[in-house]
Amino acid sequence: MKKRIFNYSFFLLLVFTVFNCSKKEVDEYYARPDDLEPPIYQQLVAQGNFTNLTALIEKAGYKDILGKAGYWTMMAPNDEAFTAFFQEQGISNVSEIDSVMASKIVKYAIIYNGFRTERLSDFQSNLGWEEDLAFKRRTAYYDGFQNKTINGTPMVVVNSNRNNSEGGDFYIPGDNNNKYITYFVEEFMTNQGLGSYDYNYFYPNESYTGFNVLAAETVTADIVAENGIIHEVDKVSLPLINLDQKLEESPNYSIFRDMLETNLVQYLFDQDATTTYQNFTLNSDDVFVKVYDPALIFSPNNENFIKATDNDGQSDGYTLFVPENNVLQEFIDDVLLKNYPSLDQLPKYVYEDFFNAHMVQNAVWPSKAAGYNNALEEDIRIDIDNEVVEAEVVSNGFFYGTNKVQPSNLFFSVYTSAYLDPAFTLATRLFNDGSGYREIISNIYGRYTIFLPSDEVLTHLGYSYDINRSEWVYTSPQTGNTVTGTFARTRLLRVLYNGIVPTPNDELNDLSGSGIIRSGDFDLPGEYIKWDNNQVYAAGNEVLDNRVNIIGFEDQQNGRTYYIDNILEFSEEAQGLDLQMIALETDSEYFNFYEYLRNSALYEETAGTIDGIELGTPYTFVIPNNAAIQQAVMDGVLPGDELTGTPNFTPSEQEEIDQVEHFIKYHILATRTASADGLVNGLTETLRKTEFGEKTYVNIVSTVGDLSFIDDNNRIADYIPSESNHLADRTLIHLVDNYLLYTE
Repeated sequence: MKKRIFNYSFFLLLVFTVFNCSKKEVDEYYARPDDLEPPIYQQLVAQGNFTNLTALIEKAGYKDILGKAGYWTMMAPNDEAFTAFFQEQGISNVSEIDSVMASKIVKYAIIYNGFRTERLSDFQSNLGWEEDLAFKRRTAYYDGFQNKTINGTPMVVVNSNRNNSEGGDFYIPGDNNNKYITYFVEEFMTNQGLGSYDYNYFYPNESYTGFNVLAAETVTADIVAENGIIHEVDKVSLPLINLDQKLEESPNYSIFRDMLETNLVQYLFDQDATTTYQNFTLNSDDVFVKVYDPALIFSPNNENFIKATDNDGQSDGYTLFVPENNVLQEFIDDVLLKNYPSLDQLPKYVYEDFFNAHMVQNAVWPSKAAGYNNALEEDIRIDIDNEVVEAEVVSNGFFYGTNKVQPSNLFFSVYTSAYLDPAFTLATRLFNDGSGYREIISNIYGRYTIFLPSDEVLTHLGYSYDINRSEWVYTSPQTGNTVTGTFARTRLLRVLYNGIVPTPNDELNDLSGSGIIRSGDFDLPGEYIKWDNNQVYAAGNEVLDNRVNIIGFEDQQNGRTYYIDNILEFSEEAQGLDLQMIALETDSEYFNFYEYLRNSALYEETAGTIDGIELGTPYTFVIPNNAAIQQAVMDGVLPGDELTGTPNFTPSEQEEIDQVEHFIKYHILATRTASADGLVNGLTETLRKTEFGEKTYVNIVSTVGDLSFIDDNNRIADYIPSESNHLADRTLIHLVDNYLLYTE
């Protein structure tokens, strides 16, 4: 058998030939195309008018980065820009710029990712590109760790890179808090309804071109490089300071900053930041994060935006309105310290509210300022054209220096009388604890009168707050019984609500006469209170026979605060007892109606309770006078002598007993309290039900000074003012000149 002989020489020659052919083809396939533009650094050199910039790129150590891979946008100042920059800095040429300054200029000119002009205005959201919603981009520059002396102590400090929300993280390791650069591109400006006014508001000496980078104009846009895009600009931009740094560097606003730093800033040790710093520098120092109070809507040293999405800083920023020292000092003297001896005595929440009143978690464009709200949900009350003395674009938003303090609701309303006075901490605590009362009485676009009891008054009447248990306490002065928590809070809420009165025409500025008015807000009615010869009282005051005296007053921007020596107490007795008291007076016009009620099964005389009526629920009692009751007898509507109209208060026949009960129930209106003030109108259900269990209704017609009730037969019963408006628990008792009749 013949053996096959393998020719190794031929095999090696074949492999060598194939390998060489394949390598050549691969190299050709992956070779850099001849028509590909050079990388950014080489492109800048080739352009010929960026010699100063390329020198700084080398000095900053960025030649290798910009000369190879990556994907960048560079806002590149040309040589003419540097000539002007040298003059501004008082130097002769680029050799006088050190590596630190070179790094600032170069890194702040570099934007992550490459963007042609048409993409700079688009927001890179988590959902994809959102057209014409962006005016900023994150740069390669960040401040990093800084050596500072805080309250006399040297320390290494880094800024928080998140807003310090309650319970959230204020420092995320790995996030360098990179600064943003702002540009003004036509597509964004047009889409947002902005224009040259908005640009020139910040840069009054520059020309708006439709593609400005801060104060610079774009000379040549969209110079393509292998690793990104170059936009040639005519000015050198140093890294912008942020809002925190603006305050630090501006002596005209030092009082604002001192108040902020003293009360709402902490320097907190952070292990992650310390580890990063020690690994990078090989130093052993601890690192402290500058942290703003979580009650503030944003942290002025946070370069990022909300971080709801990674790039949301492209589309929005923060705004801070800061009053100059002189106007702020005047505000401190006249408002904040009216009842406090010094700033260090003010409660912390006052500082939180004051600064939030000057903070907007949006970039407030000058031409659109009226459309923004501050962190307290108030409109901006500073005239952008006449009350702003300085406007500056900063790295994380806009700064406005003002000659006016934002006239916040909290500092110029009747609410302020309690809020900024240590004698009224109990009322203030309740106003602020989610009751909604603060929002009502602090609205400077409405007018209110409030009757304000001091801590001394409330404590004397049994109300207190247990700080250790975080709960309200009420001890009855009459019985000594104590309730805590929700029950005690609800009592005080009702008491204070009795003292809140909408007065759009300052109806209560003169209490020398007498009258009646409804407390509470228009949208959430309270109870009726009365005044008489500079005293005020509610239903409970009548029961206890202790009216409320006015011991002083203060006028605020939205009304008047009366200081009182008692509380506007609500009634805790059944409405029937109030009716009984009125009816048993000599020659009372309520007598006939009450006698029918007293002898019916609806009424329990000792307690004064009426079947179907609950304490704490609004009612209107429409009581026909004696003559109207007699007419009802003569009309056969009520039992008695039809010839003489003499009532039979104790009928024995079931049909007549039912007659009485239906009559009484039809004259008690449920769920609403009506008076002659025009506040309540329309069909209102009664206590009476049909034989099928359906509700019956009476129509209320109320105007200022007049009140009528109309039944389903269009019978009209007009109220008699001199005998009406008697107070009871959430109830008014009116006398009328006719009876009402429901027909099945």
